Amino acid sequence: MKMKTILLGAAACVALVGPALGQDAPKKHRETLEQRLERMERTVRDQQNEIHSLRTQLSGETSAPAAAQAPAEPQVTAAQFEALQSQVYEQAAAAKSTASGWWNDTKISGRMYYNITNVSQSRDHVGQAANGTSFDIKRFYLGVDHKFDDVFSANLTTDFTYDSGPASATQLYLKKAYLQAKLSDAAVFRLGAADLPWVPFAEDLYGYRYIENTLIDRTKFGTSADWGVHFSGKLYDGVINYAISAVDGAGYKKPFRSNGIDVEGRVNANIDDFTIGLGGYVGKLGKDVEGISATHTATRFNAIAAYTNDIVRVGIEYFLANNWNNVTTVASDSADGFSFFGSYKLAPQWSVFGRYDWIKPSRDVNAPLKDNYFNVGISYSPAKIVDFALVYKRDKADNGFLSTSNGTIGGLAQALGSNGTYDEIGLFGQVRW
Repeated sequence: MKMKTILLGAAACVALVGPALGQDAPKKHRETLEQRLERMERTVRDQQNEIHSLRTQLSGETSAPAAAQAPAEPQVTAAQFEALQSQVYEQAAAAKSTASGWWNDTKISGRMYYNITNVSQSRDHVGQAANGTSFDIKRFYLGVDHKFDDVFSANLTTDFTYDSGPASATQLYLKKAYLQAKLSDAAVFRLGAADLPWVPFAEDLYGYRYIENTLIDRTKFGTSADWGVHFSGKLYDGVINYAISAVDGAGYKKPFRSNGIDVEGRVNANIDDFTIGLGGYVGKLGKDVEGISATHTATRFNAIAAYTNDIVRVGIEYFLANNWNNVTTVASDSADGFSFFGSYKLAPQWSVFGRYDWIKPSRDVNAPLKDNYFNVGISYSPAKIVDFALVYKRDKADNGFLSTSNGTIGGLAQALGSNGTYDEIGLFGQVRW
């Protein structure tokens, strides 16, 4: 048997090596490389078949002794098998729980607006007590998002702000606290305190919220969040977007019951770098409560058009409001205004920007009252989460007072020729994660 195996091996070596040694010999028809490879593969297969046949014969000769020497297989009872199976399942479940804990579906975010600036404010050419230089944290938001499954999630966002009034202390509010059900991109429901349709949308287009509130938020003709039921969605890969909220009307700082429901809505179209949006509001602003007569219904119309990309950002926003500050008064009133904003990226980390607002806060009750506001500056973004900006802001209200995000601006109410100014210059910044 061994001699036969040796002879077969020698024959195989001759078959494999022989052609290679004689490849320089003259041939009538020279083999191609593919043909040689196929021939060698056939030879190898033949050898493998021969080896398999020899092993089969050898196994037949020794099978009886081998079987006699084979150790007996250990016997496992049904109870032992079930216990082992249960242990395997428990270990797998523990490993899955460790790999997919609740924290893997929870995100913590934050954002802080701050500035180091000098403020110079006057009323009828008389300086105010708040003038001077200071470090100020305008807003600090801390948010927690948790995803329960592909449909349900929840958000809690706190709002820290410093009260410069009699309290002189840091105050904590719930900016957002809602349960979300996302049935699809076209149908997203939120229950609780959540973003309203207009102000956050305008902030995204403006891009410099850390420097100033947008038009209606700055002049108190709108707010960014409220308590209620919110619905939003998008169609055609985000070309059409919409949102509507049914809220109590008093803003996120005042969750309480009222006798009616306020409604705010928005629809916008995004085509390439262009965005056009329309919105509106109707309601009693949370003032229709027991014991207080709500004479008028507040309404507001909003419009915005913007062009934004990685280099240029330019847009114009407009609003028209009726009885916004006159829900409980006998007299009716109206207001309107616009905001023009723009920015240009000079380099990957540097941009210049500016904005101008013009407001008529009381067209009927105090027609001479008007407000002119602008800011200009240059921003630097050393990292994705950090922005700095050197800014100059100026606000002037003539013939009366206007409540703004920077305080009450103006002079003696309804006195012709009276005015108030607000000038601020310094470093503004934001940190977000």
